[in-house]
Amino acid sequence: MLLRKFLSTKGVSSSSASFALLLLRVSICAMMLVHGMKKLSNFSSISQNFDPIGLGGTFSLSLVIFAEVFCSVGLILGLFTRLAAIPLVVAMCVAVFITHAGDAFAAKELALLYLTFFTAILITGPGKYSVDKALWN
Repeated sequence: MLLRKFLSTKGVSSSSASFALLLLRVSICAMMLVHGMKKLSNFSSISQNFDPIGLGGTFSLSLVIFAEVFCSVGLILGLFTRLAAIPLVVAMCVAVFITHAGDAFAAKELALLYLTFFTAILITGPGKYSVDKALWN
């Protein structure tokens, strides 16, 4: 009986889907947060050579750190989830299509994975295990 329910194609319960979204948000954003904290702690040395879209190294790096640190924390909490996902999607688009445009697939694979996850979160929203759910419902 339990195996039949596990293998069923009838769909996923709301609680299961929300738990999966929570797991996705927390795990992916925790990993992204590590990238952002590394950039934040090495800001002065990285900003000298960091200007993928011509806005200046300091400003460009500040935007990426905002996305990777502050927006990741927002997604982990499920706070302003869809708004917080937008800068992360934009940052990963820049990484994939500009920074690593001429690189082999292996060099852009991680950015593509992040882009896929953040786009999925942008589309689905946070699920019921989130600050958004507590605030707006």
